Amino acid sequence: MGLLSIFNKKTFAHGLHPPAHKSYTSGIPIKRLPFAPVLIIPLSQHIGAPSKCIVNKGQEVMRGQTIAEAHGALSVPIHSPATGRIQKIELITGARGTKESAIFLKVYEASTQKIMRTIHVNPDKLNTDELLQAIQDSGLVGLGGAAFPLHFKHNIPDDKDVHTMIVNGCECEPYLTCDHRVMLEHPEHLIRGIVYAMRATESNKAIIGIEDNKMDAIKSLQDLLTDHPDISVQAVETKYPQGSEKMLIKSLLNKEVPAGGIPADIGVVVNNVHTLSALGQLLPNGEGLTERVITVTGPGIKRPGNYIVPIGTPIGFILDQVGYDGGINEFILGGPMMGSAVSSLQTPVTKSCSGLLVLNEPSIQQETLNVWPCIKCGRCVNACPMNLNPAQLGQLAIASEYEVMAEQYHLNHCFECGCCSYICPSNIPLVQYFRIAKAINREQAA
Repeated sequence: MGLLSIFNKKTFAHGLHPPAHKSYTSGIPIKRLPFAPVLIIPLSQHIGAPSKCIVNKGQEVMRGQTIAEAHGALSVPIHSPATGRIQKIELITGARGTKESAIFLKVYEASTQKIMRTIHVNPDKLNTDELLQAIQDSGLVGLGGAAFPLHFKHNIPDDKDVHTMIVNGCECEPYLTCDHRVMLEHPEHLIRGIVYAMRATESNKAIIGIEDNKMDAIKSLQDLLTDHPDISVQAVETKYPQGSEKMLIKSLLNKEVPAGGIPADIGVVVNNVHTLSALGQLLPNGEGLTERVITVTGPGIKRPGNYIVPIGTPIGFILDQVGYDGGINEFILGGPMMGSAVSSLQTPVTKSCSGLLVLNEPSIQQETLNVWPCIKCGRCVNACPMNLNPAQLGQLAIASEYEVMAEQYHLNHCFECGCCSYICPSNIPLVQYFRIAKAINREQAA
């Protein structure tokens, strides 16, 4: 593919251009953090049934050993992030405030970073079913934030015909740069992972979509794609939420996923670059997912950067390692638009955690505590990438008309990107209203 096609930038309608704040970390190479004394490993780190614990209190485990097995088709195992002894298994409060079971692992001093337990497989010789099983055994889920089990996504139903794989390298959330650094530093892992994923889904081609503020990543990948004519790179406009799978499909293919449908309905499957990079690294080595790269940044951090962090590391330990000023602060796991604010420094990093953002200044919500009535300005309507009417939905939410929101105003099409809340001059927490409405509708349906 020539350079002209790379610069044929594509995009979607609506969206926002929030300040990027990526310069703090985008130019700094990935570093590795040491083990925390105790790792807290939740059993529910993915969409679907939580993993089933198979270890006991006091048991010694080795780094890479399976400590929780998949519990059903929509589930994956969990592998020990370090060598040590199981301290206890009890409930914790997760990042979203819910109670969930977790394994507490007391890490042995001077524990090696080398994976001690592996599964010997040759992914190049596996058939489709064996490849899907190997992907499940690795414990891989979507590392971009959705945490959907990768093997399940790649197990395409018989009535679907997937021809195109879209690889999401947009990383449109402000502050986050872990995907960017992974593309720069491990492009060979990413390309290998794409090849495996194309085999698993029987896709004919793959398109890596990258926002045009990461041209160095595009160049890095282009240099390695001469032997892969079925894999191409396409620049897309830097805009939020370009990284949403529906938006990226629209930008790259000018196709729309049908209402209530999935990308496979139009012959497409979408994967995050970090996920496929991990696939390309783990599968040839027979390893399970024990760690991931996260962005640690924000005005409250002395040494911002991208760090390899063992799964289960408490965020308080990370702050000690990178230098934390303390004071009035807000801790966000993920990005500022769709991430979760947490209050406990014992909250652990999970497979889906892409970043730790620390703001030691009052956030937008803290600065503007007053919520004013809707002024009918229409900014939320112009910003919504799904062409919804957030203002009308907000009024219905205030009136507790949750069923009407879903049945007549397409509430379930909202993927909670936060554009409406961000742009609202009245500071109405629209996306929070929509989350509550969805939760209540789910409870009533159940």
